[in-house]
Amino acid sequence: MALAVIGAGYGRTGTLSLKQALEALGYDRCHHMYEVINNPGEDQDWMAATLATARGEPVDWERMYAGYQAAVDWPTCHFYRELAAYYPQAKVVLTVRDPASWYDSISNTTLRVIRQGMKANREPNLGTELVVKGGFDGNIDDADHAVAKFNRHTQEVIDSIEPQRLLVYEVSQGWEPLCAFLGKPVPDQPFPRINSRDEFDEIFFGNR
Repeated sequence: MALAVIGAGYGRTGTLSLKQALEALGYDRCHHMYEVINNPGEDQDWMAATLATARGEPVDWERMYAGYQAAVDWPTCHFYRELAAYYPQAKVVLTVRDPASWYDSISNTTLRVIRQGMKANREPNLGTELVVKGGFDGNIDDADHAVAKFNRHTQEVIDSIEPQRLLVYEVSQGWEPLCAFLGKPVPDQPFPRINSRDEFDEIFFGNR
C-alpha cells in the first residue's frame, strides 16, 4: 500500500480534522501523531527514522507507513521532501493558518506537553528531535522565532513541491477545495471539526 496523500503542514493547523476528512473520503487510514502516541513502541521507530535521515541513511518507508494510504501532522511533515520523492504519485496537502494564532495554539497544547517532558526527562525523544529541533530549531519559547520558522516552512514546501501536486489549504475552507484537488466527490456530511485546544488533552491522553 502506497501513500496517496502526504500532509506537509505542522501540527495545530487542523491536521486531526484533515485526518478524519481524508478517511471519510475513502483513504484507508491516515497516519497522525495520534497513532504514535497511542501505539507503544512506534515512537522509537520514528526516532530511528529521524536519526537515519539526519545521517543520510535510507528509511524503509513502506514499513513505517504499512496499512496507511495518507499521513498528516508530525512526524510526516518533517519528512515531506523524502516522502514526496519516494511516492512520486502522491499529492501533498500543506495545511496553514494564521501564524500568530497557530503559535498561541501549539504553545498551549503540543509544546506544553513537550516542555513538561523536557523538565522531567533529559533523554532525547521524538518530541525534542522532530518538533523542538526540527520544527523550531531548538527555540520553542520565542513567538517571533516560531512564526518566522512557520512561515519559512510554508514557503519551503511551496518552493519544493510541483504546483500540480500541492494544495495549500486551510481546513476552514471545508470540503470543496480538498475534494477538487483529490478528485473526490464532496461528501454529504459536515467537514470534521475536532481537536480544539480544550479537546487536546482528552483526545491524546484521555485513556491514560
